[in-house]
Amino acid sequence: MRPISMTRRAILAAAAATLSFGSMAQADGHQVVDSIHFLIPGGAGGGWDGTARGTGEALTNSGLVGQTSYENMSGGGGGKAIGYLIENAESNHGTLMVNSTPIVIRSLTGVFPQNFRDLTLVAGTIGDYATIVVGKDSPINSMDDFIAAYKADSSGTAIGGGSVPGGMDHLVAAMVMKAAGEDPTVVKYIPYDAGGDAMAALLSGEITALSTGFSEAIDLANAGEVKIIGVTAPERVATFPDAQTMKEQGIDTEFVNWRGFFAAPGLPEDKLAMYQDALAKMYDTAEWEEVRARNGWVNIHNNGDDFLSFLENQEQVMGDLMRELGFL
Repeated sequence: MRPISMTRRAILAAAAATLSFGSMAQADGHQVVDSIHFLIPGGAGGGWDGTARGTGEALTNSGLVGQTSYENMSGGGGGKAIGYLIENAESNHGTLMVNSTPIVIRSLTGVFPQNFRDLTLVAGTIGDYATIVVGKDSPINSMDDFIAAYKADSSGTAIGGGSVPGGMDHLVAAMVMKAAGEDPTVVKYIPYDAGGDAMAALLSGEITALSTGFSEAIDLANAGEVKIIGVTAPERVATFPDAQTMKEQGIDTEFVNWRGFFAAPGLPEDKLAMYQDALAKMYDTAEWEEVRARNGWVNIHNNGDDFLSFLENQEQVMGDLMRELGFL
């Protein structure tokens, strides 16, 4: 058996495990888990970061979890964190890793060798629509404007995203451009390691537009820093009703990115049940509704076998789509 290296991260996670499962909640108590350490496979400011911290906020403020800690571990399109969790499984029973659609896409494209089956599936928790945004001073105000700019100068109209080429942000941009009648394989896409870096590139003028999660764009749009020019929702989202959908602009595209949580392989069943219980109860709290509404998320709750079936179906659907678009 490969020896487990007790790095600083492993020691921290082990401490969280001890706190998390030192005791079950009392029968008349509200708390379900003492502590959770959230492992975030990307940098600060991205969708994974916001999901982990928003979930932790709701769990602690509602009293379902005593305390939370967070660790950003960027690298390898999320593969560094996945590999770390697998290699240090026994010392990470107190850790939940956030992930989303990219764990399916990046496994299909070989960005990392692992896939969701190598982890313990805890639960899918939310959905987040995708969006295309431009800077506040951009002359572009709609998808019609963007397509016109792209047709006038395709090489100078770059779309950025917080994922690798062929990753989710790239795939969404390609889906939108294909639905708009353009060749998705020639769209100039510039990747960044995290959503925060990609947003900074947009604000500095390094890219023309950004493909990102709707929840990531809302705060900056409310602050007047960006303009949301299209959302992949079936209808306008109440959190930011001024944002037009792609469909109402004549671009027949819908897409929602799930986000959820995974644990180390070999996690004991009783500990998995505690995590799932805490997340299930979270949906009924006012604290969660505040976080969910603030971010424009959609509740998508899949536990256990349902989560596995959901992921296997997405793997098939996304794989077929990526082959059609030439990404596989």
